[in-house]
Amino acid sequence: MTKKKLKAISLFSGAMGLDLGIEKAGIDIRLCVEMNKQAASTIRNNTNIPVIDRDITSIPTAEILDVAGLTPADVDLVVGGPPCQAFSTAGARRGLDDFRGNVIIQYLRVVSEIKPKYFILENVRGILSAKLNSLPESYKEYEEIKDTKGSVIRFLANEFRKLGYTISFALFNAANYGVPQVRERVIIFGAKGSKRIPLPQPTHSESGVNGTKKWVTLGSVISDLPEPDESEFTPLSKRMLQYMPLVKEGENWTSLRPDVAKEAMGKAYDLPGGKTGFLRRLSNKKPSPTLVTSPIMPATLICHPTSLRPLSVKEYARVQQFPDSWMFSGKTADIYKQIGNAVPVGLGYMAGRQIVSFDNGELKGDEDGNNIIPYSRYRYTTDRDIILSDVKDGVLNFD
Repeated sequence: MTKKKLKAISLFSGAMGLDLGIEKAGIDIRLCVEMNKQAASTIRNNTNIPVIDRDITSIPTAEILDVAGLTPADVDLVVGGPPCQAFSTAGARRGLDDFRGNVIIQYLRVVSEIKPKYFILENVRGILSAKLNSLPESYKEYEEIKDTKGSVIRFLANEFRKLGYTISFALFNAANYGVPQVRERVIIFGAKGSKRIPLPQPTHSESGVNGTKKWVTLGSVISDLPEPDESEFTPLSKRMLQYMPLVKEGENWTSLRPDVAKEAMGKAYDLPGGKTGFLRRLSNKKPSPTLVTSPIMPATLICHPTSLRPLSVKEYARVQQFPDSWMFSGKTADIYKQIGNAVPVGLGYMAGRQIVSFDNGELKGDEDGNNIIPYSRYRYTTDRDIILSDVKDGVLNFD
């Protein structure tokens, strides 16, 4: 007997990078919520999935279910990547409204009202250190952790615990899961009940150790694409065109002669930090660095390994693992933004596959107990590091 597919609702869907991975894992996306008009149009260009293209604060959960054609009991999974906004208010009188208007609170609201079996919440690394810097009266229990690093993730952990969920999370490097890009994102898994979903083990590593495959390189996914016409990329600035011919594949401004480097960098020359994104030319022999929403920003240049231009939108899409047939709406700048904001399809597949395996009873629960390959280059970025050490007798302790 074939088991029915899990049914999912997608919030903050963007151009559907995360959702495509979820679908590839065998989960049925029944609705997308996305307020950006170009991204919503992209979803409609490529799928028959219903889309609600308004601000989530104006969308009742009942409407989400109605458009999806589901009851709360039908929803197995809520998935999405709400932007990590600051938890600020514009004054005491508006405090509760401002707090509830935070999109992460809206994600929490939808989960609390649907109560799916599972949820996946994707976010940037900053969510692990983000602070609760404002609290309405109804959340005064968190007053003692307000303005402290990590208070947002502890707040979310406790609120999900109240709803009956056990969470697990890590900062995952997408390159460790077959994505041709070093891109690190937090993925939070939630399961109704007391059983924790173990963290997915890396399938790839930089040198292919412990039975993993080697990282997928940029060249292996874009080398077969023809040279794009000028409508498929944003040209480099005159300043960049002046210096980029001097930068070889895999190099950046540091490879220039000291006097030329100082001239090329201008005021940025004296800034602290490595500044590795300035005048940066990618390498075909390595994964791409994190794709940003514009490939020609001075501090995060995404220049093609051998051509005098940034990566094209088609090359961007290849790195993020969108199908070649995926049709993006909007102007070139809009398309770069949609692709740059997306979750790599491979990272979505990793997350979706873990949910399916857990639901099928294929995981014992301790698979991540002796992880050898780090999930990311940063330490102390999993629930075991941050949350589980705070739990005593099943209750999150803030002392």
